[in-house]
Amino acid sequence: MIKDRASGRPERPAEATEVHTRILRLALGIEESRSYWEHVVPSVPAADRGLVAFEHRWFGSKSLERVRFLLSNFVDRYDAFPEALDVLRRWRSMDAATRQVVCHWHLQLSDPLYRRFTGQFLVERRGLRDPKVDREVVLRWVKNEFPDRWSEATLVQFASKLLSAASEAGVVSAKRDPRALLMPKVPDLALAYLMHLLRGLRFAGTLTENPYLTSVGLAEGVLDQRLRSLRGMTFRRMAHLTEFEWEAPTLTAWAEAAL
Repeated sequence: MIKDRASGRPERPAEATEVHTRILRLALGIEESRSYWEHVVPSVPAADRGLVAFEHRWFGSKSLERVRFLLSNFVDRYDAFPEALDVLRRWRSMDAATRQVVCHWHLQLSDPLYRRFTGQFLVERRGLRDPKVDREVVLRWVKNEFPDRWSEATLVQFASKLLSAASEAGVVSAKRDPRALLMPKVPDLALAYLMHLLRGLRFAGTLTENPYLTSVGLAEGVLDQRLRSLRGMTFRRMAHLTEFEWEAPTLTAWAEAAL
């Protein structure tokens, strides 16, 4: 466990900041994530999980190589946030809409490129007169963000996979270009989960202004209205000042009371 050198307390988990290429082989992975939450035992070292997951068919008939790849991805998406993983393992009644946005947020947490794409680029596109997007537009964006970093073929893959993940998350329409920009359903329990999760993490932004919320259309007045209606917390805004009061001290305590 990493500790803060100054205080000696465990250091809070943080969103990933190093760009990587894992999304090229796994987009949102909603069903795979659900299976992971149901089966994983965090106390078992990640290196020892592959054969067990393969033999017990956590992910159906997928090959051992694919199973190991999925597990290594999910370590970054979920095990990197231990308290969240414990909650997800116990959250057996999660509905499909909640599962969709939870997987979206955890991919954002673990992938800075997807976070920037969904929490900044697509948000800016929503402000256009004709808010649509296609692979060519996304390809130009990736090239501008990372000039000379990858080959043309890899850049094309990124554009395709970013759109695939965003489509799975419900923030863009499926399959055919041009794609409409959408707002996924965010149930109250999903929003409460995110807020209690973020308060225990290190991330760029604030609890009311961050790519996790803006990517699903929650900002300013709409967000304020939703936050004020959530059980287990009180939210106030006066001009540019915001104030939260939490009934539960941690994400774990919230889950024990709410789920």
